[in-house]
Amino acid sequence: MTGITKPAARPANPRFSSGPCSKLPGWNLSLLDNALLGRSHRSGPGKARLKEAIDLTREVLQVPDDHLIGIVPASDTGVVEMALWNLLGERGVDVLAWESFGKGWATDVVKHLKLDDVRVLEAPYGELPDLSAVDFSRDVVFTWNGTTAGVRVPDGDWIAENRTGLTICDATSAAFAQRLDFARLDVVTFSWQKVLGGEAQHGVIILSPRAVERLESYTPPWPLPKIFRLTKGGKLIDGVFRGETINTPSMLCVEDYLAALKWARDLGGLDALVARADANAAALSAWVEKTGWIDNLCADPAMRSNTSVCLKLSDQAVAGLSDEQAAAIPKAMVKLLDEEGAAHDIGAYRAAPPGLRIWCGATVETADIEALLPWLEWAYATARADIAG
Repeated sequence: MTGITKPAARPANPRFSSGPCSKLPGWNLSLLDNALLGRSHRSGPGKARLKEAIDLTREVLQVPDDHLIGIVPASDTGVVEMALWNLLGERGVDVLAWESFGKGWATDVVKHLKLDDVRVLEAPYGELPDLSAVDFSRDVVFTWNGTTAGVRVPDGDWIAENRTGLTICDATSAAFAQRLDFARLDVVTFSWQKVLGGEAQHGVIILSPRAVERLESYTPPWPLPKIFRLTKGGKLIDGVFRGETINTPSMLCVEDYLAALKWARDLGGLDALVARADANAAALSAWVEKTGWIDNLCADPAMRSNTSVCLKLSDQAVAGLSDEQAAAIPKAMVKLLDEEGAAHDIGAYRAAPPGLRIWCGATVETADIEALLPWLEWAYATARADIAG
């Protein structure tokens, strides 16, 4: 017996996955009724829909007018790879890595692009590297919000305004929930399936004038696959930034993204989206602060994500347990909550420390976070009793 009664009420929406993330409140298939199906994406109406998606992205995300926005293949991974393969090699590179995806970009730069002059500034899960050590005469690659660690940069103030290198920022779990400092970012990437809960497989690349200048003045020494090519004859292929996509997009996914953008715009735009994510993260954090068996993986509140919130068992909770028992408890909790329909897909990322990862982005309702909390208590008590006695 656990001593804790199973909660009576479940979250109305138990989808707390960190990607693909929960769809917007009230989402239903009728939102896709006007999808441009069976028509070419290169037709007038097709290009108009893609251009509308670009324009609404600019409006909701508050992208400066002098930055270009393009829809490209292969989700955020494809966009980051596109940026790395097109832009790097002109000068030395600093890569910041404090969680799985940042470490992946470091691997690509070092082992696949095989650049000679690379510094990898690392930190363990739950922490940030020393941002003061970054050299902005070099190109800098980093994640704004570490999806698998729950750690984000606090702001853009650490980025030099008078930099001579480019900043390439993977912002996929930050865009639409955190304020990106576009004045200090030269390349920003994200995918539709994160904060806005859109369907996957498409990515967005945002280029500053400095990034465009690099593209038109520097040719990398390696061949570029067609789906990566942003220039032709030394000039930017500007049609990509007007809705003329490099390859065939899913117009069904485009319609879904448009529905999410319109929901966000009508809600109040970026301010409203940030406020929703902040409220969700605050509700979860308040419970963590008063609960003895759980802690934030990120110890510094200023660096904690408001979207992909990563939790671990506290020192108090694991005292007297073997490493195997301590790791087994959150895994058992995830299984129990999934079976009960109280929370789906909230396990820590496979390469991260054992724990829980709860998405608090803008499409999640605070009432559902609050309804989840008693279930976490029940699942912990049940799992601990079964595993540790």
